[in-house]
Amino acid sequence: MTKMTSDFFIERLKAWGVTRIYGYPGDGINGVLGALQRANKAGEGIEFIQVRHEEMAAFMAAGHAKFTGELGVCLSTGGPGATHLLTGLYDAKMDHSPVLAIAGQAEVTARGASYQQELNLDRVFADVANFVQEVASPSQLRHLVDRGVRIAVAQNGVTVLVLPKDIQDEPWQAPPHTHGFTHSGAGYQRPKIVPYKVDLQRAADALNAGKKVAILVGAGARGAALEVVQLANVLGAGVAKALLGKDVLPDDAPFITGSIGLLGTKPSYDMMMNCDTLLMIGTGFPWTEFLPKEGQARAVQVDIDPAMLGLRYPVEVNLHGDAAETLRALLPLLVHKNDRSWQEEIALSVKEWWQTLEERALAAAKPVNPQRVVWEMSPLLPEDAIVTSDSGSCANWFARDYKVKQGQRASLSGGLACMGAAVPYAIAAKFAYPQKVVVALVGDGAMQMNNMAELITIQKYWQGWSDPRLIVCVFNNQDLNQVTWEQRVMEGNPRFEASQQIPDVSYARFAQSLGLKGIFVDDPEQLQSAWQEALTADRPVVLEVKTDPEVAPLPPHITLKQAKAFMASMAKGDRSAGKVFADTASQIMNEILPGKKS
Repeated sequence: MTKMTSDFFIERLKAWGVTRIYGYPGDGINGVLGALQRANKAGEGIEFIQVRHEEMAAFMAAGHAKFTGELGVCLSTGGPGATHLLTGLYDAKMDHSPVLAIAGQAEVTARGASYQQELNLDRVFADVANFVQEVASPSQLRHLVDRGVRIAVAQNGVTVLVLPKDIQDEPWQAPPHTHGFTHSGAGYQRPKIVPYKVDLQRAADALNAGKKVAILVGAGARGAALEVVQLANVLGAGVAKALLGKDVLPDDAPFITGSIGLLGTKPSYDMMMNCDTLLMIGTGFPWTEFLPKEGQARAVQVDIDPAMLGLRYPVEVNLHGDAAETLRALLPLLVHKNDRSWQEEIALSVKEWWQTLEERALAAAKPVNPQRVVWEMSPLLPEDAIVTSDSGSCANWFARDYKVKQGQRASLSGGLACMGAAVPYAIAAKFAYPQKVVVALVGDGAMQMNNMAELITIQKYWQGWSDPRLIVCVFNNQDLNQVTWEQRVMEGNPRFEASQQIPDVSYARFAQSLGLKGIFVDDPEQLQSAWQEALTADRPVVLEVKTDPEVAPLPPHITLKQAKAFMASMAKGDRSAGKVFADTASQIMNEILPGKKS
């Protein structure tokens, strides 16, 4: 049988190490699906995971890249299938995750004729992709795959390859050795990148001169955990974590202040407001109001992407390099600080903060305090568990109340902060590590938006996993809660019921209807036993908790402007004013009044 261009395409992806593709079929990509089928029959194929929606396929590819460090791959037909990929691809782009998207297209012979499902996909994907090309000839395909994959992996970005239907089914033609053709090869190994010694010494001089050193790590510091801890010990520093770097270091060290930013902790905020030296490692943390004021601190930054250097704070020494390699080269140049008062002050603040979180988590609510959901989960998780979170108020409890252990992994949609990523991330994590427990923390808004459908994907595949435990924990409060609080605290407006209230859905019963396990909790005293039941189940679980929407996901520091806006929203007739006012107003006043007394 003549080898078709689609057969070569699958062979080439296999040569690049691709083992799994997430996607949804359609006539615009049927040639590639046929090649996948033929390769699988021959025992040389790539696993194809059928999802419910192309956006979820792109999220799964991004999740695969995040949790494995490998290239994530997704596939769609042309037209609407291709445009559905965009949100998940933007998530990959903004979180620097290497992803290859494969999209179908109308026949070359029909291009330019306003043909059915014909879109100019090279233009559609131009902003999201580091590399995007539409294949015009079989002999062009080899170098497009080679270059596209290499760019995605090397630049931690997105590549999109668009394959017209007729090109997929044409006989494969290797590029001839003649003018007008190019010959490429597969393979890429990331190099060791370390700054010049003179720049390392400049960085060391700045850090050695500091008396109150603060370190901020992001996802780019993953793989450099040991070096970061050594650095903190030498410098007597505290370490805050951008949300994508939450799992870089465990939360049990006394100098780890936890998350930073709107979803961050008070110790992280206080450390940044009082430090005289800042070291940022592998982070593009966006909210500069949570960093030291300009001119307050000398700053050093380490990043593998030079475009991110000096972007958030006026940095004195920019170090372009791999985090672990750069820190290993920097450590011998640092002088051990004998004065540990700064680090001891941070440790005391961290201890008090964990006590505060416990008090908040165990506070009474109607019916269940959402903080307690994560607080009860945290100590019960296995040492190698993987946790994903959706955007929304559940991300606050993920950021603050989930105490990460050594060996655990965790992530969410960071730069894009997109609803709907938690369940597809969890599915990708489960396919990559079928032997591990995976937990997705999801708000009811995201479940209704697109995550309920992916429970069907879980139902389709779970019996093939060596450990069936995948837990989707749904915070059911019938409210688009994060936005409700933003309306109150940021805008000074009362809750807008028309936009904020969502239907009450029985997520646990829906899971049961699929043959999964459903657990419903509306009593806080049942939470621990519910988590234990879910963690010992013989199949995937939807743990639905009826949570109180009036528990405020407040930022770690409340400004006077925000306090006034909140009070104004209550005065304007917020329907929940009576329920929220006492506890939330107390928290706000404690932050802004002198002496921090209620």
